[in-house]
Amino acid sequence: MNFSVVTSQFWSLALQGLALGLIYALVSLGYTMVYGVLRLINFANSEVFMFGTFATLYIEVHFLGYDIGAPSLHGFKLVYTLAFALLASMLACAILAIIVEFVAYRRLRARGANRLASLISAIGVSIFLLEGMRIITISRPMTTPRLLDKWSFGEFHGANFRIDTVMTIIAPIIIFIVLDQFVNRSRLGKSIRAVSMSEENSKLMGININRVITLTFCIGGLTTGAAAFLYTTVYENTIFNVGFNMGIAAFTAAVLGGIGNLRGAFYGGIALGMLEQFASAMLGSQWKAVTVFTVLVVVLLFKPNGLFGEAVQQTRT
Repeated sequence: MNFSVVTSQFWSLALQGLALGLIYALVSLGYTMVYGVLRLINFANSEVFMFGTFATLYIEVHFLGYDIGAPSLHGFKLVYTLAFALLASMLACAILAIIVEFVAYRRLRARGANRLASLISAIGVSIFLLEGMRIITISRPMTTPRLLDKWSFGEFHGANFRIDTVMTIIAPIIIFIVLDQFVNRSRLGKSIRAVSMSEENSKLMGININRVITLTFCIGGLTTGAAAFLYTTVYENTIFNVGFNMGIAAFTAAVLGGIGNLRGAFYGGIALGMLEQFASAMLGSQWKAVTVFTVLVVVLLFKPNGLFGEAVQQTRT
């Protein structure tokens, strides 16, 4: 173990871990929102993330017309382009998440199928999306144009506050605050919480269960789409299986914080991202995936409800 790297680059590793962790947090919100309502893991969420990265690439290259060698943008044109790509990625992922809900969950739920059938259906949709994108892209990685010039605000003890890093930190925090307020204060948010607590009682109160579940998938798709845009902007590439490791990490973050708990997913993502960065610095980047699996196993063994506790459902039919 190389502890000297951690001590000499502590703030730099912490900053990069925070940025990575917040991307994990956005994707993990997609898992935790669905689990909070259906008590099922949406395994297709990792492919929704993958789809969002390609949607961002398509919008920037084919719709807006910026090729790989295009010069960086500045001013209003940069803000407009990034905002448009962000909204397009969120919308595309939201639509795909709703389609997944219709295909993999709704019909089975209407027929009274058990949870295992729904999980198998979600896995099938995930494989279909993965293999479909592999065939379309011929398994080739794709590079996005560098529209955002990676200039720096400055350094703090070796931590470089690049514009993309700062954007990756600020945007998820804003999205989380908006989502947290929506769930806790709005009428639709209260409906989501009611269905999470008791589906049967929610029906008696006149809540449209299908509408709430669709809304939940939509919200999960929106946060996952935002994560896909930020990932593509920072790393400037994507491939058909980019969602695999991201999905495992985001699911681990959700379990770490407490599956079904919004704030738990948020803080779990941050904790996992920072842990990955420090572990990679000490052990090498090849141990990054091992770190994620180790965290997942340890949490499931010693604190299966997560650090903040799993959202508890009172009555379920």
